[in-house]
Amino acid sequence: MGDTKTQEKELREQAIQAAIRYHEFKHGHKKTFAAGDRIPYAGRVFDEKEISNLIDSSLDFWLTTGRYAERFESEFAEFIGVEHCSLTNSGSSANLLAFMALTSPKLGERRILPGDEVISVAAAFPTTIAPIIQYGAVPVFVDVTLPTYNIDVTQLEAALSARTKAIMVAHTLGNPFDLAAVRTFCDKHDLWLVEDNCDALGSRYCLNGIWHNTGIIGHIGTSSFYPPHHMTMGEGGAVYTNDTTLKRLVESFRDWGRDCWCPSGRDNTCGNRFTQQFGELPYGYDHKYVYSHFGYNLKVTDMQAAIGCAQLEKVPGFTEARKRNWRLLRDGLAGLEEHFILPEATADSDPSWFGFLLTVREGAGLRRDQVVNRLESRGIQTRMLFAGNLVKHPCFDEMRASGNGYRIVGELANTDRIMCDTFWIGVYPGMTDGMLEYMIEQLRTLPLKA
Repeated sequence: MGDTKTQEKELREQAIQAAIRYHEFKHGHKKTFAAGDRIPYAGRVFDEKEISNLIDSSLDFWLTTGRYAERFESEFAEFIGVEHCSLTNSGSSANLLAFMALTSPKLGERRILPGDEVISVAAAFPTTIAPIIQYGAVPVFVDVTLPTYNIDVTQLEAALSARTKAIMVAHTLGNPFDLAAVRTFCDKHDLWLVEDNCDALGSRYCLNGIWHNTGIIGHIGTSSFYPPHHMTMGEGGAVYTNDTTLKRLVESFRDWGRDCWCPSGRDNTCGNRFTQQFGELPYGYDHKYVYSHFGYNLKVTDMQAAIGCAQLEKVPGFTEARKRNWRLLRDGLAGLEEHFILPEATADSDPSWFGFLLTVREGAGLRRDQVVNRLESRGIQTRMLFAGNLVKHPCFDEMRASGNGYRIVGELANTDRIMCDTFWIGVYPGMTDGMLEYMIEQLRTLPLKA
């Protein structure tokens, strides 16, 4: 038996070492940037550690959630400063699970019901809003402020109604929204707060004199590990909370809606698998097959989690690189304020930037499409601020025509401005000084009106 285990260990190590050599051959040599080379807005940054973990996990051939997933959930929770982390297969699924947890009958009077309202913004990525609409709740849209591009907290009282149950909103491109104001409003009115932290991992906010990672000041936070984000598993996401009840609800919806919370591959954690009564089921019905919610299968694979464990170690370095790259762009574009609204961090925040936002000013002598086309033609990848104004998209056509399904508070003037005049460029850790200098040069040499 000892010889078999030794042989297995040796073969595993040989496979891992072979993968490391392949990584060095395939990915270990970085091309020096030259003017005109493609500059992506984001991308994955990895080394042999991700490859090693991936191969190690694949050799187990467990495939679904396993030892690496358990390790990641524990290490991520410790990293971000929260009690519970639940891995899922994407950031979009994380948002879905965070919202659906709040609809559970187990929450009693605090549960969100169809027709209840959730305050958010239309200058958003659609998967922050989609769970609200798909469930039958009503998103209530307020405007955002410039130059932070975050929710306008002065409109919260106007957005409140007798049916308001929650606020679900993202930290825009890594820039935290005014968490002090939003959390105070939620506490005052007994509302849930869901922080969509998918673009802001590593960002911090100072609340009552204490610095916290974003994502943990609300009742539930979410992250995405898609390749452009602050770390990656390829696909993947997480939901996190300090509330054990919410954690169990999230995992129930994630794991088919089951009532049981045994980890994958384990049975009878509670010791009462065959000795309980549920609804009209026969006494002692197998707890592993009792369903308390209409759920999904949104679990992550262990191979994705293995990559995540290696990536998580790099997040502090990634965060510092993002801050540095953003600052180099901000300093390099100083003096262009007559032509562009340059981004600013929210007060009392320390952003881990996802991108560098620019809004073309009226009278600049150029339209956004002209600026974007020039940059793209020179190899600089650009992005809009996601939906711009989500309610102007085809997915809202039927609701807009009927006048039902959502509410708008006041005028979404800045949201519409973003839709027409705003774009962003990247600051991800794979960018070199040469890339940043070239982007600055191309923006500074635009034929702007004097």
